[in-house]
Amino acid sequence: MNPDFWKGRRVLITGHSGFKGAWLSLWLSDAGAEVTGYALAPPTMPSLFEDAGIAGRVRSIMGDIRDLPLLLEVFSETRPEVVIHMAAQSLVRASYDTPVETYAVNVLGTVHILEAARQTPGVRAVVAVTSDKCYENREWCWGYREGEPMGGADPYSSSKGCAELATAAYRRSFFTPGPPWVASVRAGNVIGGGDWAADRLVPDIARAFLSGLPVPIRNPRAIRPWQHVLEPLSGYLAVAEELFADSADCARAFNFGPDEKDAVSVGELADRMAALWEGASWENRQEPGAPHEAHYLKLDSSLARDRLSWFRRLNLTDALAWTCDWYRARDRGEDMGAYSLSQIREYQSLPERR
Repeated sequence: MNPDFWKGRRVLITGHSGFKGAWLSLWLSDAGAEVTGYALAPPTMPSLFEDAGIAGRVRSIMGDIRDLPLLLEVFSETRPEVVIHMAAQSLVRASYDTPVETYAVNVLGTVHILEAARQTPGVRAVVAVTSDKCYENREWCWGYREGEPMGGADPYSSSKGCAELATAAYRRSFFTPGPPWVASVRAGNVIGGGDWAADRLVPDIARAFLSGLPVPIRNPRAIRPWQHVLEPLSGYLAVAEELFADSADCARAFNFGPDEKDAVSVGELADRMAALWEGASWENRQEPGAPHEAHYLKLDSSLARDRLSWFRRLNLTDALAWTCDWYRARDRGEDMGAYSLSQIREYQSLPERR
């Protein structure tokens, strides 16, 4: 991520009220970008959006990506040069309760963003954020590569696979050649301060630790690719910079996942967080008959390393320490906008781990 590139750049971020979107909004506003955020109200309370005062740092528009006429108005008015699409229904278990909404938001919402970009002169780069769960999961022990088939056994995963197919179709039908150039990006499980989503491991752990209660873990043997939220965000920004420079070979899909050794089980992650938080513990609460969730999932990020020179800066031990530090700082009553910015700036100063 080149901070000088973003100074004065007009950027539209969808989903800026969510966990990853709030971190990205904070990062780009600090770099001097002219950021417009478009999203529904924060999905949780508390939220990083509120804690970090994102509404006071960017132009914040509350709207639904399913509302194409409003999206077209916002695109026309703000004239974005770069669009980073992050708005989504992002929870696997919630998708079982609201499958129609999940498909409407994740698939048709993505189509609306691409259509608005198609109809708006001046858009040069579009980065559509999906998920590592977009792949047809065969429970392989090796990482999935970008050319693997799309799929998904649950509505959330399937909707992300569909969003990838729609993005690829728009790219081939309308954006070849660009601009705008369009890429999709897929990241593993991200952790970091400010995530308060229900039925997500690290927020569940943080809430329990702060209250002094043991954490109920429902699937301790499941293996996931864990990484700090700033890692994939740096990759998304690198993709956007390459697209803006008319790098046609970057108009494609990219994986952003951690190293092999940082893909660990849910139980091990809970153990390592408990070791960083005095008096914390967890207990196995497996649920018979619970909705299906993938057991084994890894990503191969060779393409991002080779084409973008993208390398992690934090290993899993560092990522967990930064995450615990963030929640404890909030518990102490610190200014979380300033604290989050301090983590972003420290991250930028770290050497790459090649």
